[in-house]
Amino acid sequence: MGDSKEAGAEAPPAGATARGGLSLLSQGESEEPSAQGSALFLGGNEVKSRAVVKYSSAPARTAFARLEEKTDLKLPPANWLRESAKLGPAGTTILGNSKKSKPFSSFGMAYDFIDSVGNDVDVVSDSENIKKLLKIPYSKSHVSMAVHRVGRTLLLDELDIQELFMRSSQTGDWTWLKEFYQRLIDQKWQRKKKSKEHWYQKAILSKFLYYSINGDGAAQPVPSATEAQEASSSDQTDDADQVSWPAPFEMPSAVPEGPSASSQGLKNDFVRNILWTFEDIHMLVGSNMPIFGGGRYPAVSLRLRDNNKPINVLTGIDYWLDNLICNVPELVMCFHVNGIVQKYEMIKTEEIPNLENSNFSTKVIKDIAQNILSFLKSNCTKEGHTYWLFKASGSDIVKLYDLTTLCEETEDKYQNPFTMPVAILLYKVACNMMMKKNQNKKYYGTIRTLLLNCVKLLDKSRHPQIIASANYMLSELFQLDEPKKEESPESPLNENSDESYSEEEEEMPDSDENGSYSTSSDPPDDNKAVAIIKSVGELSVPEKYKSIHQIRPSCAFPVCHDTEERCRLVLSYVLEGLKSVDSSIKKESDLPAADPNTPIPLKYEDESTRGGPEGLEKQMALFLDKMGSLQKGNYSSQSGMIPGSWQHKMKLQLILKSSKAYYVLSDAAMSLQKYGRALRYIKLALQSHDTYCCLCTNMLSEVLLFLSQYLTLCGDIQLMLAQNANNRAAYLEEFNYQTKEDQEILHSLHRESSCQGFAWATDLSTDLESQLSVSCKCYEAAHEILQFSNLKSQNPEHYVQVLKRMGNVRNEIGVFYMNQAAALQSERVVSKSVSTAEQQLWKKSFSCFEKGIHNFESIDDATNAALLLCNTGRLMRICAQAHCGAGDEFKREFSPEEGLYYNKAVDYYLKALRSLGTRDIHPTVWDSVNWELSTTYFTMATLQQDYAPLSRKAQEQIEKEVSEAMMKSLKHCDVDSVSSRQPLCQYRAATIHHRLASMYHSCLRNQVGDEHLRKQHRVLADLHYSKAVKFFQLLKDTPCELLRVQLERVAFAEFQMTSQNSNVGKLKTLSGALDIMVRTKHAFQLIRKELVEELAQPKSDETTPVADSSPSLNREEVIKLLSIFESRLSFLLLQSIKLLSSTKKKTSSNIEEDVALTTNKQIYSQLLRATANRNTALWERVDVLIRLLDELAPGRGSTVP
Repeated sequence: MGDSKEAGAEAPPAGATARGGLSLLSQGESEEPSAQGSALFLGGNEVKSRAVVKYSSAPARTAFARLEEKTDLKLPPANWLRESAKLGPAGTTILGNSKKSKPFSSFGMAYDFIDSVGNDVDVVSDSENIKKLLKIPYSKSHVSMAVHRVGRTLLLDELDIQELFMRSSQTGDWTWLKEFYQRLIDQKWQRKKKSKEHWYQKAILSKFLYYSINGDGAAQPVPSATEAQEASSSDQTDDADQVSWPAPFEMPSAVPEGPSASSQGLKNDFVRNILWTFEDIHMLVGSNMPIFGGGRYPAVSLRLRDNNKPINVLTGIDYWLDNLICNVPELVMCFHVNGIVQKYEMIKTEEIPNLENSNFSTKVIKDIAQNILSFLKSNCTKEGHTYWLFKASGSDIVKLYDLTTLCEETEDKYQNPFTMPVAILLYKVACNMMMKKNQNKKYYGTIRTLLLNCVKLLDKSRHPQIIASANYMLSELFQLDEPKKEESPESPLNENSDESYSEEEEEMPDSDENGSYSTSSDPPDDNKAVAIIKSVGELSVPEKYKSIHQIRPSCAFPVCHDTEERCRLVLSYVLEGLKSVDSSIKKESDLPAADPNTPIPLKYEDESTRGGPEGLEKQMALFLDKMGSLQKGNYSSQSGMIPGSWQHKMKLQLILKSSKAYYVLSDAAMSLQKYGRALRYIKLALQSHDTYCCLCTNMLSEVLLFLSQYLTLCGDIQLMLAQNANNRAAYLEEFNYQTKEDQEILHSLHRESSCQGFAWATDLSTDLESQLSVSCKCYEAAHEILQFSNLKSQNPEHYVQVLKRMGNVRNEIGVFYMNQAAALQSERVVSKSVSTAEQQLWKKSFSCFEKGIHNFESIDDATNAALLLCNTGRLMRICAQAHCGAGDEFKREFSPEEGLYYNKAVDYYLKALRSLGTRDIHPTVWDSVNWELSTTYFTMATLQQDYAPLSRKAQEQIEKEVSEAMMKSLKHCDVDSVSSRQPLCQYRAATIHHRLASMYHSCLRNQVGDEHLRKQHRVLADLHYSKAVKFFQLLKDTPCELLRVQLERVAFAEFQMTSQNSNVGKLKTLSGALDIMVRTKHAFQLIRKELVEELAQPKSDETTPVADSSPSLNREEVIKLLSIFESRLSFLLLQSIKLLSSTKKKTSSNIEEDVALTTNKQIYSQLLRATANRNTALWERVDVLIRLLDELAPGRGSTVP
């Protein structure tokens, strides 16, 4: 190789230089990638090259001093090995006076430019390594490099076998690799010393560069105390064995927990870091090449050549690549003979490939670069593994070994010194991507793979902080508080960079035309190699090693179609993180002994042992007191963690994440109606949160909001458990089940807290009242948290939901107590007075309804407020019914207490209607309230009518109150709207009119005197009977009621006839009564239809039941009404015959009257014969009546409706 190789290869540590952004193109130019690229056209073949300086510690370029001829370079200049005031601390590096860069140099660059690693850049390396790779087909020199993969980026570092095995001889660290090397490659390895010629050329180059510094920069500055101290410390650490190769692992106590690169000697020692794009290959390259400028030459590289030795291809490639990488357009060559300067020559960069004796094709160099990159990317597939690219001196075969796999076969798999730097780099790249994760979720899979490989590389006992942090980041990749979007075409989680791969799958060797990867023709010992290039000449063939299989997109982010699966993954990472944190806390002896394999019992208590709802009140008071203390930041860890330590911060985050995961699991179980499982998960979420509260020194409002949400969900679950009491055994089984993972997380929580802060909310009780009370207390606690933490205004939607739920559960509790009171009332037989227990239940029910109404009114929820007012009205009606049992049934009167409670019920129903405003707001609720109000008025009127309080009120007053109540009931009874309730409304309207007609009929019978009032009652009775008939005729299943009303109308007519004196008046009234009788035909037809259906029913039972069959007919009532009807019809016909006969004797003949008399006689005769036979079937009797009414109808002169 030419001596130019050493020109910029050896650089000292860059010292304490500020990371600037100095450009190579103009002094002081800021770092702008778009301004620093170039495309060079070389030798007629276009090779695209673009260089962007990412960092430079080099001072402003100065013009080089052209040395006079005959200058003797063997003599040291005055400024030799001195720092230059003009060049600054980086001067010695630029002038090539420093040591070779460290073997971890690519890691130093990767740490500094973490944004570029993993995705944008293909290769990170020292420029010397890049040049060495591209010269492989031209050079017989050995090549030994370590290769690491991070995402799609490869990190290349020189693996100096000479130095490595010298270290092995002293420390025994690399014995396994030395044995492998001697067994497979060089059995007689011994250290090769560099020749005197090598050191001579190195010294003369150094002197030449110091001579070339512009004259006024060649003075000898006196170093400051700090610089002298740095220089001395640098000299002390210049021992090759100590600096270049750190021990594989120090003692755990000395290993820094943070991912700090500088503390491990992984510094970026290059003067320049350049983002170099060569064709389609993106490389982050470190370079120490000295660059001069000024005057005619804004940027030139300076080279020293022995005039007696012609430039060869290797030297030409060296010069050309250095200039391309550093974007230097020209090369200044100084020729010497035996150290005596002869002449200078200027050469443009694009002319270098065409120099005499150094002619090479740039296109071939491009092909070599693409083939090598393709070969490495196709075979270095396992992230975190150290690969060794090796070519022996003078050999044409290039081999790639997986050192990690070889190392794992030894006793200590952590013997690989690259393990820690690789793990930290994976961690840092993942951290960097995590900060940008919301920008593009396609990187989730890459981040996950990086972190999993980082964790796989590290020893858990030595690096708990990094492992805990990595596991926390893994858990953070899964969004728990968002709906899953895995299948969304806009942001698919399983879409990855095309350089993703699987850490679990092995690469299969190719069996295609690129058969050079195969190892079949190699010696048997070479089966240790991952891949082999059989001849370096193949690298010059275009696209020879273009891999046909893409690196597998196996770091696809796991698509969790199931919420539980996603949460379980999160919890598995949280558990690993907690284990790492707990293992780093030394105070194990102070902790209670706990076996992770022993389940922690979930306490199951009967409500009777806890003191019932009263016990809940005490526990709630303690809880609220605790919540108040959180604002003051009380800290009470049992494990002895120091507040502010990494363990404390990390455990807080992990515990919070576990509580969120359990909350989401609980919510998912809730939606699946697995209420026992939901309660178990919300219990774990609250236990996690309780531990968080114990550790937290400053409670965040976000965390308090989480707690409010947890308690709200817990309240929902307890309410659903109360409403589904039939499945309690199954829910109890779900609740008591525990996974091993949950047990281990609980054990970690128990290291810090008793986890009993929310025990009052999460027990599975067998008592319905207790479950409802717990549910209510959960909502109250959630509400309190929102109130005192001022979260109400920040989260109005959640606040409204909490109040709605609180109102709802209070309604449920109120209904529960109300039903219990009604049950007690139905059981009360002997005791006629209302019991104290009933009164207590009323009070509890009323209190719940009242609080619920307040909840709904505070959020302007008029509909739900109306429903609770309606339930309160129902409670008042139950109270009224409880007071109706007092006294003897026969002497019973409508009591004042009943009136009081019914009037209160009316008030609540009216409030409910006022709350709704109009029917349009919620028609269903409006109609329901209206119906209940109508029912209340109707019940009150009916009771007053049936059990008239005559001992306290006058008959007239009672009649007035009954009439008013009935009319109000009628007002709120909607008979016109078509709905499922319409027949009920019509029936009630018919009943009200019937009752009012009966009442006025009764008044008329009993009233004496006041003719005007009698007339009024007569008109009202007639009106209400007519309306009652009208409504009953609309209904298809009330023939008996219709018949009864018509019979009462006939009786009303008969009563009127008794007060008439003239035959004409009586005949008119009789004719009207017979008209009513004829109109009853419709009722008899309905009765006959039902009787016929009953007769057919036994036959059809065996086949198919009759669909939509009406309620069965009350035969006894039909027989009774039929007998009355027959007797009344017989009486009316007889009276009619008598009156018509007497009229005929007194007056002249009237044809109509004659026909009526004849008809009535015939019908009367048939009726007598029909009623005489008592064995006639009921339906036959009905048939006879229908036939007789048909015969009677034409003579009435009116049509039958």
